Amino acid sequence: MNYRSLDLQYFSQEKTEKATPKKRQESRKKGQVAKSSDVNTAIILLIVFLFLWLIGPYMLDSLLAIYHKSFREFIHFDVTNENTQQVMSALSFEAAKVVAPILLVSLVAGVAANYLQVGVLFSTDPLKVKLERINPLKGFKRIYSLRAIVELLKSILKISLVGFVTFAILWLKREEVLTLSFGTAENALVVIGMLTIQMGLAASVLLIFLAILDYLYQKYDFEKSIKMSKQDVKDEFKKSEGDPLIKSKIKEKQRQMAMQRMMQEVPKADVVITNPTHFAIALKYDEDAMDAPVIVAKGVDYVALKIREVARHHEIETVENRPLARSLYDQTEIGDTVPENLFRAVAEVLAYVYKLKKLV
Repeated sequence: MNYRSLDLQYFSQEKTEKATPKKRQESRKKGQVAKSSDVNTAIILLIVFLFLWLIGPYMLDSLLAIYHKSFREFIHFDVTNENTQQVMSALSFEAAKVVAPILLVSLVAGVAANYLQVGVLFSTDPLKVKLERINPLKGFKRIYSLRAIVELLKSILKISLVGFVTFAILWLKREEVLTLSFGTAENALVVIGMLTIQMGLAASVLLIFLAILDYLYQKYDFEKSIKMSKQDVKDEFKKSEGDPLIKSKIKEKQRQMAMQRMMQEVPKADVVITNPTHFAIALKYDEDAMDAPVIVAKGVDYVALKIREVARHHEIETVENRPLARSLYDQTEIGDTVPENLFRAVAEVLAYVYKLKKLV
């Protein structure tokens, strides 16, 4: 018997259930989401190289302008503190004009890549100091875990494929590379720039493909890590049910759904009996299917007002009868038939309504 109890307890703790929405929300608050750093790298590289392709002529002109100014003007300056500061300031400003757009584009691309994966998320939990992170035993397990092996294989695959792609482009363009020494410096810059952009774009497209595969793996690994045992699901449900806020939200939702269903029944009513302002009771009677009229909707104050509005919109007759309305509200619930002691009063109201309908 002890062995059976132990086995059952063991199986009940196995994490076989998908994470509940509450579990996912808690994990997200802690910064635990399915995310691949390879997606960020691939998108940033692709966007940056596309941007370089577009502004290549501007960068070439800017770099040549820096060289011209350096060799035509700055080379003649005397080496003094004032002149050195002036040269460095001027060169720094010109270099910033070339580099700043690239940095800005890479920043936007990085933010966009993160947003595509996890949306808007800000969490300080990963920044907290945790002693378990410096635990040598856990560190050893992380180094020699399945995840570490997968990361190693990914790195080897990326290096191999990117190296192959760049080599293939250089091999196809080998004639242009070998003739660089016979051309001008400007021509060499153009050729090297185009080769760099072609290799970068080819590597970026390849990395995008690998990043998609990595993201799928990271998503699978994340879903596996947040799985719950059957006992965890039961405990969470009990805890949620005991939360007064959750209970109030559930009751409010139930009230809204009940009111919506009730309002859908009002257009089927034969008459609405009112107080006239505080109470409203909708009655339906089918002599072929019912032994007595049935209450299809009832309410006070705001609900009574909504019942009257729906009845008016669907041209349901409204009859004011204060004592009858109050008695029906106190003595019946939705779906009940009219009590015997109120048969006569209700019959008089229905007769009056049928008479009005015939006159119309």
